[in-house]
Amino acid sequence: MRVHVKELQEGCILTEDVFSLTNRPIVPKNTILTYELIQFLQAFLVKDVKVSKTLVSGQLFIPENFVEEEEEKTEQKQEDAELTFSDLFLQAANLYRKEFQSWQAGMTVDVAKVRAIIVPLLHELEKAPLEILTLHHLSTEKEYLYQHSIAVGLISWFIGKKLNYKKGDLIQLALAGCLSDCGMAKVPESVLNKKGTLTSNEYNEIKNHPTHSYNLIKNSTLIRDVGKVAVFQHHERLDGTGYPIGDKVHKIHPFALIIAVADTFHAMTSARLYRKKQSPFKVMEMILQDNFGKFDISVIKALQSGIINFSIGTKVKLSNGTIAEILFFEEKSPTRPLIKLLETEEIISLEKNREIFIEEVL
Repeated sequence: MRVHVKELQEGCILTEDVFSLTNRPIVPKNTILTYELIQFLQAFLVKDVKVSKTLVSGQLFIPENFVEEEEEKTEQKQEDAELTFSDLFLQAANLYRKEFQSWQAGMTVDVAKVRAIIVPLLHELEKAPLEILTLHHLSTEKEYLYQHSIAVGLISWFIGKKLNYKKGDLIQLALAGCLSDCGMAKVPESVLNKKGTLTSNEYNEIKNHPTHSYNLIKNSTLIRDVGKVAVFQHHERLDGTGYPIGDKVHKIHPFALIIAVADTFHAMTSARLYRKKQSPFKVMEMILQDNFGKFDISVIKALQSGIINFSIGTKVKLSNGTIAEILFFEEKSPTRPLIKLLETEEIISLEKNREIFIEEVL
């Protein structure tokens, strides 16, 4: 929906680029607006912008006034008819937050409720699988834990589908991924909400969360034993450097291998206290190069094949803000094709220009 800048509030999400007097956007779409960014838009005399109807917190955004143009009225009616995937994701994260807070208060995990939160999103993801590429935009420090849990469930399902898992296994995989961090509810809030560097004792508290997660769901009949084992093992690594046990290859369940990649992928693409969000394409390179030997290569390749769905002529946005068209790519390096910059028609090999990478598919 399009609203006046004066109507904006923190947590609004841009759904289209904002331009001023330049060819490049002054604020790109999918940006989560802060007070400073709203002031920035006002300083550039931007009158109105297009935003999601859901705030990043999962609450509905209801401005007092919309932009009163006939075209916008028609567009608004179309938007009102159907929520976007981003809206549904943020609302699901909000519902998960309420469940998480009840676990912190000592309530048992109601797996049926969590299933009811995640399953509708799976149906939406099945219709538009590349929405996986939007999740890294929908992450904030304050809501990260809840957004992360929903995202891990979705990405785990996505990988399992690429590996040709059956429908029943996919549901179990999504549930296990979504609940893998439910044990964080048993970590002291002073540790969970700490903004500075964790001490070794505090880090050990965090490392106990897979055990807490398992204990919270072990008596549920809605999760099969394979899902419970996966929740317990999702931080184990093939080289034995993981936790809580330090198991190696043959002792780690395939579900856990999938959740491990989903968990790491979303964490690395999301905005965190100590770093900005990163491109899914850049993160795929980092997982393959920097974490070689820790993750199952077939799982990584399954995720990669799903998100790197390029073809000749695909338009992409680069990390420097420019728009390009893919001319040619090789299977051995799918994230670094030969491209043509649309603004200058210059042809560039991303393989030879490692400082530039693909930010998004347009």
